[in-house]
Amino acid sequence: MPEPTEDATFRHDDWYAEDLADRHFVRCEFFHVDLTEAVSRGAVFTECVFGNVAFNASRHADSAFTRCVFKRCNLFEAEFTGCKLVGSSFEQCGLRPLRVVGGDWSFAALPGADLRGVCLTDVRMREVDLTGADLTGATVTGVDLAGALLHGSLLSRADLRGSDLSALDPTVVQRAGALIDAEQAVQLARALGFQVG
Repeated sequence: MPEPTEDATFRHDDWYAEDLADRHFVRCEFFHVDLTEAVSRGAVFTECVFGNVAFNASRHADSAFTRCVFKRCNLFEAEFTGCKLVGSSFEQCGLRPLRVVGGDWSFAALPGADLRGVCLTDVRMREVDLTGADLTGATVTGVDLAGALLHGSLLSRADLRGSDLSALDPTVVQRAGALIDAEQAVQLARALGFQVG
């Protein structure tokens, strides 16, 4: 791992299709930076701020964005595979269509996010804040949502099979047409006070 870049500010930089493999940034700020089609493998961003950054069609694998802030960023068709986004927050970002496979997004803040149709597979998302988020038609399979904040979220037609729904109160979400498996159905029935025999 090369020496980290610390406390730097990048403005209006063109990093189109940049290869960020193994780069390391600490407490850096990125404003109006074009990361369209950028690729990162093993990159580390710690406590960085991204403002109006274009992540369109970017690909990230085994990279870390820990305790980062994303404001008004565009993640159209971005992909994160095996990435760590623990404690990061997203405000007024374009997040669809987004694809996340594996990795750890625990404690991430996505309140009110438009996540319609996104694909989240086998991701650890413990205690993630999805309050009021719109996951209509999303694929949320094999996701660890233990302790997640889901009040007021829209889960209509979402595929939730194999995910940990222990934190889900089915009375405070929109769930029409959501797809769950038999084990989840028993769990949710018990949460509603039913005895399953």
